[in-house]
Amino acid sequence: MSFLSALSQRWQAFLEQQPWLQQGLARVGAPAVAASLVMGGGLTGLWWLGALQQLELGAYDQLVRLRPDEGPDPRFLVVAVTESDIQAQARWPLSDQTIATLIDRLTRLQPRVIGLDIYRDIKHEPGHARLAAQFRANPRLVAVCKREDKQDRGVPPPPSIPRERWAERVGFADLVVDPGGIVRRSLLSGQPQAQGLCQTPFSLGFQAALHYLKADGITPQMLQPQGYLVLGPQIIPPLTQNWGAYHRVDTGGYQIVLNYRSARDSVRQVTLTEALKGTLKPEWVRDKIVLIGVTADSTKDTFYTPYSAGLRENQKMPGVVIHAQTASQLLSAVLNGRPLVWAWPGWAEGLWIWIWGLVGGVIAWRIRHPGALGAALLGGSLVVSGIVYTLFLQGGWLPWVTPVFALVLSGGTVVAFIAYRERQEKEQIAGRVRVQEEQITVLRKMLVETQAAAERTEAAGLAAPAARDGSTLAGRYRVRKVLGEGGFGRTYLAQDVQRPGQPECVVKQLRPARSDPKFLLLARRLFNTEAEILEILGKHKQIPQLLAYFEEDQEFYLVQEYIKGTGLEKELVEGRPQSETYTVALLRGVLEVLAFVHEHKVIHRDLKPANIIRRVTDNRPVLIDFGAVKQMQPQEREEEEAQTIAIGTRGYSPPEQMDGRPQLSSDIYALGMIGIQALTGVPPRQLELDRHTLTPLWHNRAQVRPQLAKILDKMVQYFPSERYQSAQEVIRDLKQL
Repeated sequence: MSFLSALSQRWQAFLEQQPWLQQGLARVGAPAVAASLVMGGGLTGLWWLGALQQLELGAYDQLVRLRPDEGPDPRFLVVAVTESDIQAQARWPLSDQTIATLIDRLTRLQPRVIGLDIYRDIKHEPGHARLAAQFRANPRLVAVCKREDKQDRGVPPPPSIPRERWAERVGFADLVVDPGGIVRRSLLSGQPQAQGLCQTPFSLGFQAALHYLKADGITPQMLQPQGYLVLGPQIIPPLTQNWGAYHRVDTGGYQIVLNYRSARDSVRQVTLTEALKGTLKPEWVRDKIVLIGVTADSTKDTFYTPYSAGLRENQKMPGVVIHAQTASQLLSAVLNGRPLVWAWPGWAEGLWIWIWGLVGGVIAWRIRHPGALGAALLGGSLVVSGIVYTLFLQGGWLPWVTPVFALVLSGGTVVAFIAYRERQEKEQIAGRVRVQEEQITVLRKMLVETQAAAERTEAAGLAAPAARDGSTLAGRYRVRKVLGEGGFGRTYLAQDVQRPGQPECVVKQLRPARSDPKFLLLARRLFNTEAEILEILGKHKQIPQLLAYFEEDQEFYLVQEYIKGTGLEKELVEGRPQSETYTVALLRGVLEVLAFVHEHKVIHRDLKPANIIRRVTDNRPVLIDFGAVKQMQPQEREEEEAQTIAIGTRGYSPPEQMDGRPQLSSDIYALGMIGIQALTGVPPRQLELDRHTLTPLWHNRAQVRPQLAKILDKMVQYFPSERYQSAQEVIRDLKQL
C-alpha cells in the first residue's frame, strides 16, 4: 500500500505541474481514460496474441460478402468439367485424347495462355502421345503439379515437359487453407523441397498472370532491400506473420491476401462439352487466359471461401476458379490500378483499438441515461463499421470486431464504475446526513439555551469586518466584491490566484452564533460534514462544484464554482405572471437536479428563487446555497427584504420544516410554491391559505390547465404524506401534460 500511496502522490504532483493534462482528463473523464487503457489495452493484447484472430477473420469474410460484386474479369475463360461432362465422357479421369482435343481447339483461337488444372503425371489412354506432344511444343500451355507435404512427396508435372522448362511451363495447384477450411490467402511462389516431385517455384494462377503480362512487356522484378515483388508499376508486398488479423500464421513462400472479385461470376465459364463442340465465340478466347479445371463436386476439388457464410457444400468454390481469382487480382492491380488488400502496422492497429475504447469510455462518462447510452454505443459501433467498410472498399483491412468490443466493454466498465461510485457516494452521504441531523439537533438545543438576542449580540461582536476588495482570504482567494450578506455570514466573488488564469470563484463566509469551544466544535463538525456532502453533490452539472473549504479566525469558508447567470428572483417579478410553458420547463429543470439530490438523501432546505440561478451558458437552472450549514446561526426575525430563517424561507418552506423536521418532500413543497409564484406573479407569503386544508388559494389568480393545477396542488399539500414523495414522481406526471 505504501508503494501505491507514493505512486498516487507522484501522479497527483505530476498532474499539478501539467494543467493541460489535468484539464483534458477533466473533460473526457479520468475513468473513461482508465477504462480505455484497461479494456482497450487488454483487447489490443489479446489481438496481438491472436486470441481474436478467428473473430476478425470472420469479420473479414463478412466484409467480402458485403462488398459490391465486381462482375467477371473479361480477360478470363474457365472451361469447367462438370458432373454432366463426366457422365457424357463416361469416365474419370478424362482421357488424354479428350484433353488433347480440347487444347487443340482452344489453341486455334489464340489465347495468351492455357492453364490445365488437371494432373497428367501418368498416362490416361487413349491419346497420350498426342497430349505429350502438345506439352512439349505448345509454349502457351501451362500444366500443374502438387507440392510435397507431410503426407507425401506430391504429384509431378507431365513428364513430357522438359525439366528446364518447369519454371515457366508448370505451376503448382496447391492452395493455402486457413484454420476452419477457408481460403483467404494466395501462395504465389515457394521454394520447392529437394525431395519433392513438384519442383516449380510458381503457382498456376501466378504463372497465368506472368504469361499474360509478358505479352505486354511486363516481367517480375524484386525491390531491394525489402525483397518485394514488383510487376510493372505495382509493388506487391508479401504477407507477414502478424499481418492484419493473422497471428503467427505460416507465411512460407510468397503469400498475399486473396482479393476476391465475386462469389460466382468472377470469370466466364463454359462446360467441357460446349468447348469440344467448337461453338465457343472466338472473342471469348483470343488474347485471354483460359483455365481448364474440374468443378464437379464428386472430385473434391472445391474449397470454402469468405463467401461460404454457412460452410455448406453448395457454397464451395472450385480450385480452378480460385486460381483464376488470383491471376485476376494480379492483372487488375498491375493493369487497372485495383487496390491490393493492405493493412496497418501493428502499432497503428493497437492505437485504432485503444481510441475506440476511449470513445466508449467517454460516451458512457458523458451520457448517463440508459436508453441514450445504448443508442450512443450502437451509433459508435456503426461508425466503426462504416469506417472499416469504407476503407475495405479501398483495399484496407482494419480490425473491426476488436474496436467494437473495446468501445462497448470500455463503456460498460465506466457504467459499472459509475454505479459502484454512486452507490459508495450514496452510502457515504447517507452516513454524513445522519451525522448532520444529529449535529443540527444538538446545535439547536445549545442555541435555545441562550436567548436569541444575546446570541446575536455575541455573534455580531465576534464577526470580523467584511473583507475589503483586493484583500486575500487564506492567502489564495483575492476578494473582488461582496455578493451578499446575511445573518449567517457573507458571500464574496473572488479570484483563485494559485490556479492558472486566476479563475473566478465564490467564497462563502459562515459565522457561528457563539464562540465557546463546545459550540465551535459542533459547528466545525457540521461545517465539515456539509462540505463533504457538497463535494459529492457538486459533481452534478447543475450544482456548483465545491473547490475547497477552510477555517480562519473561528469562521468557516466554502469555496465554490462561480456560476455566471441571474437569480430566478429577477424573472419572477411581482405582478408579472409567467406562461404555463415557462413554468413547466422551470419545474422540470429544477426537478431533475432535485432527483439527483434526493437520491443521495440530502435536503436542500432553502429552495427559493434567489437560490436558483439561470446559467448564461446553457440557460439551465442551477441550485445554490444549500441550507444545512446555516444551522450554526439562530433563527432570524422576518424583515421586509430578507425572509431567510435558519431552516428555510417563509412562504416557501413547509410547516414541518418550520418546526425543524424537514423531509425530502419539503423541497418539493418549496418548488411547488415557486411554480405557483411563476403562474400568478404573487409571492407565496401574500397568498391566503384554505381554512380547511391549509393549502394556498391561487387558482383564481392564474389561467392554467387543470392537470398542471392538480400537480402543483399535490406538491404543496400541508401534510408531507399527501405530497409527491419523490422528484421523479412529479417529473413523470409533468411529462404527461
